[in-house]
Amino acid sequence: MPFAEVNNVRIHYELTGDSALPVLVFSHSLGVNFSMWDAQLSAVASSSCVLRYDTLGHGKSSTPAGPYSATDLGTDVVGLLDALKIEQANFCGLSMGGVIGQWLAINAPTRIRKLVLASTAAKIGTQETWNTRIATVEQQGLQSIIPGTLERWFTADFRGSAPEIVADIATSLEATTAQGYLACCAAIRDADFRANIAEVTAPTLVISGSEDPVTTPEDGRFLAQNIAGAKFVELPAAHLSNVESAREFNAALLNFLTV
Repeated sequence: MPFAEVNNVRIHYELTGDSALPVLVFSHSLGVNFSMWDAQLSAVASSSCVLRYDTLGHGKSSTPAGPYSATDLGTDVVGLLDALKIEQANFCGLSMGGVIGQWLAINAPTRIRKLVLASTAAKIGTQETWNTRIATVEQQGLQSIIPGTLERWFTADFRGSAPEIVADIATSLEATTAQGYLACCAAIRDADFRANIAEVTAPTLVISGSEDPVTTPEDGRFLAQNIAGAKFVELPAAHLSNVESAREFNAALLNFLTV
């Protein structure tokens, strides 16, 4: 399995598809790994060379001592692109991945061709909510928050109709170390792009789930309204819109990337 040595850490990645096609980077949510994007692979295979990676502290990537920052997570992506000799890529990030995407579009704009910000916000949550979650995991372990996380990530209807898919996501959560999870919680807690999101110049698509209690459609509209020319799509889903509404997500993604 491929690893890249980046900024004194190892980043686990997977690069698949025709190298002559534009590269599409997928960046996952907090607490899981790059398998979160499985439902997108076949849909984009004919138009993109796909790069998926495990964010620092997740999957098979390194888990150095935290806390991490959005700058840490963003410079890892730049380093991975450098290691793979990819000058520019399309980038699709969901939740934490969307935080990383915003950092990249603001701080490394020449590396981003098109940007997809899914189920994310210029500022996710509050200091209080993140500090409470950090304290809970420190005291009770990551397992203690998984049921509540799944309730936020998927609607009740989806949890009832697709239990196998929800179970796969739960397995990914269970495999994540508390150390990596907590370090990335701090990165999301401290990231705030509200004052400079207008600096994003890449063509941007914002995707929100209509039932998302974490990053609401209002959060998505704020991004779309403050990024020049951005498009906004609302899907019938909770937080993991790429999983719960995979077909609609894939259609929106393809329409944006191939036009």
